[in-house]
Order: sequence, then C-alpha cells, then structure tokens
Amino acid sequence: MTIKLGSSIMHAKKIDEHSEKVRIALKGGGQDRIDSQHEKGKLTARERISILADEGSFVEIDSMATHHYHDFDMQKKIYPGDGVVGGYAKISGRQVYVYAYDFTILGGTLSQMGAKKITKLMDHASRNGCPIIGIMDSGGARIQEGIISLDGFADIFYHNQTASGVIPQITASVGPSAGGSVYSPAMTDFVIMVEKSATMFVTGPDVVKTVLGEEISAEELGGAAAHGKSGVAHFVAKNEYECMDYIRDLVSFLPQNNTEDPPILQSSDNPNRIDNNLVGIIPENEKEPYDMSEIIKSIIDDGKFLEVHKLFAENIIVGFARFNGRPVGIVANQPMHLAGALDISSSNKAARFIRFCDAFNMPIVTLVDTPGYMPGYNQESNGIIRHGSKLLFAYCEATVPKITLVIGKAYGGAYIAMGSKNLRTDVNYAWPTARCAVLGAPAAIKIVNRKDLKNSKDPESLRKQLEDDFGKKFDNPYVAASHGTVDAVINPAQTRSMISKALEMLANKREKTPSRKHGNINL
Repeated sequence: MTIKLGSSIMHAKKIDEHSEKVRIALKGGGQDRIDSQHEKGKLTARERISILADEGSFVEIDSMATHHYHDFDMQKKIYPGDGVVGGYAKISGRQVYVYAYDFTILGGTLSQMGAKKITKLMDHASRNGCPIIGIMDSGGARIQEGIISLDGFADIFYHNQTASGVIPQITASVGPSAGGSVYSPAMTDFVIMVEKSATMFVTGPDVVKTVLGEEISAEELGGAAAHGKSGVAHFVAKNEYECMDYIRDLVSFLPQNNTEDPPILQSSDNPNRIDNNLVGIIPENEKEPYDMSEIIKSIIDDGKFLEVHKLFAENIIVGFARFNGRPVGIVANQPMHLAGALDISSSNKAARFIRFCDAFNMPIVTLVDTPGYMPGYNQESNGIIRHGSKLLFAYCEATVPKITLVIGKAYGGAYIAMGSKNLRTDVNYAWPTARCAVLGAPAAIKIVNRKDLKNSKDPESLRKQLEDDFGKKFDNPYVAASHGTVDAVINPAQTRSMISKALEMLANKREKTPSRKHGNINL
C-alpha cells in the first residue's frame, strides 16, 4: 500500500485552515463585541438559536457569506456571516427555519448578502412547508450599501407576503429594530418583544425630537410595553429565555403549514369533565363584571391558555387552547373591560386572529357576552363602522369549524359579529343566562314604549312590567332556540363536554368557497 504523504499533509492543512475559518465565523464580530453584548444583558445570535432549538439540531447555512462593498473603509469590516446567522433546526422534534440578526457585526445592519441569506431560508421554509422564525436585533438598513440594502428589505417584505397564510411566521424582537427591520416583523403572524431590551420604531426618539421638538425615550416610543398596548407586539416577555419559551409554545399549537391540521396531543384531562362552579361565575346583577378568563380556563384542557395580544384591546380575549388534545383558537368578550363591548381595536384584534386560525385550519370557539358596539363620537369619527366590519368579514370568510357559545348579553350588531348562526357558524350553544336581542329590555322599553311610560300614572311599575314582558318574549335564549339560531341551550356545567363533542363531530369539515383571487376586506 502506497501512502501519499505530501497529499495527506496538504489535506490536513486545508482542514486546519477550514477549522480556523469556522472558529472565526462563530465569533461573529469578535470577542470584544460578544463581551459588549453580554454586558448589556443580551445574548448573541447563536446563543439565542441554541436556546430556542432542540439540542444539536441547528444546521447553519451561509456562515461564510460576506459583503462585497468597499466604500467608507468597508473593506476593513468584512466578517463571515455578515450580520445574520441562519439555518434550519427542530423544535420539539418538528422542523423549522430560523435566522437571527447578529448585533456584534456592524450593529446587525442588513446588507445585500444578509437579505439573500434570509430570503433563501424563507424560500426553503415555503417549499418545505415549515415555520420560519426571525430574531431581531438590528440597526436597520446598512447605510454604507445605500439603496442595495433597501432593496434587500423589499425582497424580505415580498417573501413575507408570499409566505403569509402558507407557513407560520414568528418574530422575536430582542434588541433594537429600526427603519426597515420593523416592517418585516409587522408582516409576520406573531411578534414577541422582550421587556427593556427590545424596541421597534420607524424613526426613533432623536428624529422625533428634531421634527417635533419633543423629548421621548426609546422605551416610551417603541418599547415592549408600548407596543404591547399598541398591538404591534402579541407577547411581551420578561427576558430572552421567556421569549424563546413563547415561541416554543406557539409552535406546539400550530401546524407546519396550511395543508396540515394542527397537531393533536394526548390529553389526560377528561373531555366530559363537569364543572358545577361555572354557573356561579355570572353575577346576578348584570352591571357587575366578571372575568371571562375563568370560564375559558375551566373548560379547556388542564386550564392551559396561551393568550395572544393580552395587553391590547383587553375588552376581547383571543388565544390558543386545547379540547381533548385538539388545538383551537378562542375568541371571547371580556366583561372586565368596557363591559365586553366591541370597539375599533377589539374588532381589529379579533378579526386578524380569526383569519390566522382559518388560514391554518384551527377551529374557532367563540364565547359571547357583549352589550354591543361601543358608542360615542371618538369611535364613530375614527371609523368603528369600517373597523367593525372586519370582524364580520373574518367570521363570514372562515371555513374552519366554528362553535359559538352565548354566555350573557348578545345584543344588536355585536350579537351578529360574534359568530352568530347566519355567519355560517356550525354549532351555536347558549347558557340559560344568555340574552339575545336587538337591545336589552331597559333600552328597548325606553324606545318602544316611550309614550306609554310618559302617560302612565305609575311609570316605574309600568316600566318594570314591560321589561319583564320583553324579557320573556324576546330577551332570552329560548326564543333564539325556537328559531334555530341557537342549536341548544345547555347546562353551564356541561360546556366542556358539549364543545369537545362538537369539535370531534366537525373534525372532517370541508367547505368550498367561490373561485376568486381574494376578497376585499375593509382595511
């Protein structure tokens, strides 16, 4: 046997050179910048991915990519990876694609090559039908590359649009995001922001001060708390570890893509479990609020509810849960805030969530207790009609299994908008405490019997009698049941069982819609 010693030495040298290149690439912008990142209480791009992904599952691609621009002394600032770390990995054994902006390299600014890396991963994710996850820590477009960097962002936005409704898109904002780097997250399905360290703004506090002369902090302008209330952030995490937990929880509820059903898990919680305490949650005095989340947690598997947009439009609750292991999207009025009335923000919040559920084959369970749409000049002048119609459009458009339960008030246009029967919901239940009518008895009597009340010698007694009569004739669930707009009036204690059985019955629902390019929702 002949040993080619010279060849072996040459190959070994190449392997050593390769190992050194890999070692340099793994250092991003260098140890000094890594240390600086840690001193700020922040993790590096690769550390974030390692926390998110199953151990040993991450495979990086384009780790040696570099920029090719030499103006502004950029030839001295060439780093492997060029500000983005990306590849594919697994979360709880399921394939995902992930990229993270690397702040240690030129502040995580986006270059032409960084954009190519991201869009390459988005193409892979769309073709292979897997979620795409972006981790943002970026100074925005790289100024030194001019319009080419802006073109890179435009390409990412286009990919966000083509992937929308095809694969789940999740964004984690863990550091500063400015300019173009905030619009891609806004086009994804879910945004998680980390308290104190994450910011998202188009211009930033310096520009606000220059243009408007106002002093405002980055936290006030585009921090996690601010965007939780504005609706930009769906979740606000205390730290980066909790942020990654949110992503893992989200992925556990979602299908890989729009051709699959959400994953069904084995549940030890009896689907026919009875809760006799439910009936006691509703106060006898209709003016007293109660917490709808108590009802939600009682009827779902193990009380585990992943609430979405918790800080935004708190008069409506949306989020993910399971019934007998089957994932569902829940939409519910929250009487603790604005008495559960629908307004502009809650209509937007619920409509977008419903459309997400419909895109990814997630059944929708609606819990209703609302006095109507919010009245007032502010709502009217800011377009409650336009925004409120989005909720109607979303329910009408959705073809997934839709189950509605009326718990308390269901009045006027809000009754219709919250998954009423004629919006083609599949199963509609009501508790005996439900009240379905154009108006509640007090308001209705003031209008319909105003002359009788005005001419009465004892208007208070007459009012009470008329309200009682109205309640018996109109304002109760049995009238709705007599017309078939409510399929059954159920014992509150049996709510979990009834919804679980309905979901099982509807598991194979298929509904065809008219052929068209797309509808024209009233944005």
